Amino acid sequence: MAQHDWLGLKQELPRRRQLQLTVLSFVLPLVLWCVVSYVPWVWHPLIHITDPGAVDYFSEGLDIPRADFYKELAKAKAAGQALPAGYLVNPVYLPAPHKVACAFYTAFKTPPRLQDEPWLHQSLGHSIRTIFLGFLFSSLAGLPLGILCGSFRFFSKLQEPFIEFFRYLPAPAFGALCVAILGIDDAPKIAIIVIGTFFQQVLVISNSVRKVDPALIEAAQTLGASGWKIVRSVVIPASITDIYTDMRILLGWAWTYLIVAEVVGTMSGITLFINQQARYRNFDNVYAAIAMIGIIGLSTDMFLAWLGTILFPWKRKNRRSLALKREWFPLFDRPPVKPKAIPKSESEAHVAERIETA
Repeated sequence: MAQHDWLGLKQELPRRRQLQLTVLSFVLPLVLWCVVSYVPWVWHPLIHITDPGAVDYFSEGLDIPRADFYKELAKAKAAGQALPAGYLVNPVYLPAPHKVACAFYTAFKTPPRLQDEPWLHQSLGHSIRTIFLGFLFSSLAGLPLGILCGSFRFFSKLQEPFIEFFRYLPAPAFGALCVAILGIDDAPKIAIIVIGTFFQQVLVISNSVRKVDPALIEAAQTLGASGWKIVRSVVIPASITDIYTDMRILLGWAWTYLIVAEVVGTMSGITLFINQQARYRNFDNVYAAIAMIGIIGLSTDMFLAWLGTILFPWKRKNRRSLALKREWFPLFDRPPVKPKAIPKSESEAHVAERIETA
């Protein structure tokens, strides 16, 4: 097999290879993390003091830069004093993978230090609610407006120039205004997510709607369908699968605004938990909380992808039939053979004779 076929330049990769590459995409960063964490000579810029020796400012359990440690060690040797001892470690902000793995359990079981602080599961639930409401309100306005802008040039020219301008404005810049208008609780956080996703949503969905085959619209017009009926009966059914995919992508976009949104007003949700654990220097809990956001987002996207195969079974059938056709009838993947050009100098009778013999 040619190299470009093995890499999947123009053809789908075998399912087994797709699964292997998917697993490898997670394994490679994990291996790199393990190497940095467990192999001392790779990085480990600090030394964890186990015996301070004669150095007065060393104490047991203190992490010292390697240069400072070896400098004091040389001084102690030269003076004939008790030598300090320790072992190489990474900074506290880079815990080892096994510590982060343990934090996935201990973070849920460890009570908060202060009575009014939320548990981890409460913080996650609060963040999920904020994302859900923000994306819901954004979609209630952005989805129909995007369909209108993609279907009718009138709405496109009326709305998209301003939306193109507004989408370059950073959503966090409106944090102070949202607090002044909506208060300090959850409302300004939801508003930040709406601002961050609404304008992108309109443009992305309108672009997907414009990809509808014009021949379908022309056929509906030939049959006497009006503008709104064409949108309802032709444009939306023809673009619904692309719109669904766009919504999945935009939901991930909403998650990227979560940390910024939860800082607005009173800090809450998973952002409050992360900042508290960083303040307590429990960075294993910080990494675990960040990983939980990714796991929740990826799990949601995988569920929505599976749900799409249920809602749009014809798309799944088309992919399956194409895969079977390629597996059992590989000739279909060959490019069509172009007919040989007939010289213009030949007579019509000769041309007809060649066509019949062909």
